[in-house]
Amino acid sequence: MAGPPDPRPRPRRRRPLDAEETALWEHVTRSIRPIRPVKRTTLTAEAGGVVEAAAEPAADKPVRLTKAVPVAAKTAPKPPAPPPLAPLEPKLRRRLSRGAEVDARLDLHGMTQAAAHGRLIAFLRGAQGEGHGLVLVITGKGEAMSMLAGEGGRGVLRRLVPQWLGAPELRAIVLGFETAGRGHGGEGALYVRVRRLRGDRP
Repeated sequence: MAGPPDPRPRPRRRRPLDAEETALWEHVTRSIRPIRPVKRTTLTAEAGGVVEAAAEPAADKPVRLTKAVPVAAKTAPKPPAPPPLAPLEPKLRRRLSRGAEVDARLDLHGMTQAAAHGRLIAFLRGAQGEGHGLVLVITGKGEAMSMLAGEGGRGVLRRLVPQWLGAPELRAIVLGFETAGRGHGGEGALYVRVRRLRGDRP
């Protein structure tokens, strides 16, 4: 005697795909890009089943480019500031007021600004080379006989010479300067202290 029928449904057999259906399926699966790599299944007509393909490699992550930090350029050290001008010593000032003579003197009367500037520099360099410590530079008081036509009127050299003596280019030669005493021209002349070269006698 036969037993009761099996209530479980029988599994359906999968119909194998023909070539056109297989091509359409592969075309659809190629156009889909999964968020995470998953196993791709490929249906083949010959096998009539499902073939598992290897998981697709994950897309390369974009490389973050970092900005190169610029290295601060080394700045050249600033040259040292020239030493300040020094006034005449009181003892030297007293000696000059009593009639002591200077080591050398330069008279700039009647010269143009350009000629006077060049002559002053040459004179001071020569005085330093000779080992002189104190020289006299005569500029004049700006009287009519010392007026420079077309270059600013009276007293031009009297105003310009102190500026030249205080310029950085002469700081290696000039220690200091002051208005001369009456016996050496007063306001129309300047005492100039000359910096001695190394190796000179004090």
